[in-house]
Amino acid sequence: MLKLLKSLIGTTKDKAAVRAVSDAETDAQAPPPAVIHAPGAEPFDLSAALIDAGGFPLTDWDAVNRWIANVPTEAAKAQAWAACEQAWLQNLCRALGPAYRLRSKGSALLISTLPEHVAAATLSFVNKTVQRIVHLLQGLAAAPEWGHDILIVFDDDDSYYRYVAHYYPEAGEFAASSGMYIDGGCGHFVTVKADLRAVEPVIAHELTHACLSHLSIPAWLNEGLAVNTELRLCPPPQAPSNPWDLHARHLKFWGAAEIQEFWSGKSFLRNDEGNELSYDLAKVLVSQFAADWQTFRQFALAADVADGGAAAAQLHLGIDLGAAVCAILEREPDASWSPRPEAWGKAPERGAF
Repeated sequence: MLKLLKSLIGTTKDKAAVRAVSDAETDAQAPPPAVIHAPGAEPFDLSAALIDAGGFPLTDWDAVNRWIANVPTEAAKAQAWAACEQAWLQNLCRALGPAYRLRSKGSALLISTLPEHVAAATLSFVNKTVQRIVHLLQGLAAAPEWGHDILIVFDDDDSYYRYVAHYYPEAGEFAASSGMYIDGGCGHFVTVKADLRAVEPVIAHELTHACLSHLSIPAWLNEGLAVNTELRLCPPPQAPSNPWDLHARHLKFWGAAEIQEFWSGKSFLRNDEGNELSYDLAKVLVSQFAADWQTFRQFALAADVADGGAAAAQLHLGIDLGAAVCAILEREPDASWSPRPEAWGKAPERGAF
């Protein structure tokens, strides 16, 4: 990752004013602010919203959101949220120990013990990735107006897994992992110092979701855009070993019932191979539809989560989504494979899982 990061160091344009922060380094042992202030609102006692989770200070973000709801203007709300993020990270940095530093550049915040030049490159990578996503998904993606892009780099696996376990207490043993995105009320990336490279595609994928969050698009479109963007910005070292085997698995797995789960977004939440195949099918569909970008952009802007994007596909792409997926899966067109919201039962998903 360091080679890639070094290639990305350079001047970055500031995002919206509410996202911009000065380049800075915070003393890990300096007392964090206990109270956050915002114009037109009562002060917020952040110290009362902190939760000790095995030595890691977590934040009650529901309490933060309730306070911010009373802040009168959008600009002040954004500044208040950013101040809460910064204060929480100061508390976390202090708890991790004197070797850790909280550094910022543009809209990125980093907690780590990385050497200064590596930390600077990492921050530049995060900022540059947002810019590249906005450029790549021209006319669709926009830099988020609120909050920071946060990355926490732990020194060792033990600290990493202990931290992650507090967000997923029912998950039990975790599969081997060295990088992931955690929402938990305040989205942030976590990884281990020994392998910064592992979190690179995670950052690209999740920042794509953040840059598309203003669109009410179905999960398959959201995830398809994120996977394709991830692959463009962070190509894997080698292609899948057997694409024909993957295609055969698609042919075996998908049926009329399963494809309705795909259109509604529920298949992305499966805990079997349907999860992997959903992401891959979304990738293939978006890759094919986006061959004509201007037409695809009009489709994506009009796509509605409520019908799985069916009406927009007919209007702007001139295709039936069911027929399109049948062609990919080597089937004759079948009306039962088109999005059927009346068969979904529950509200559809928007993705960004």
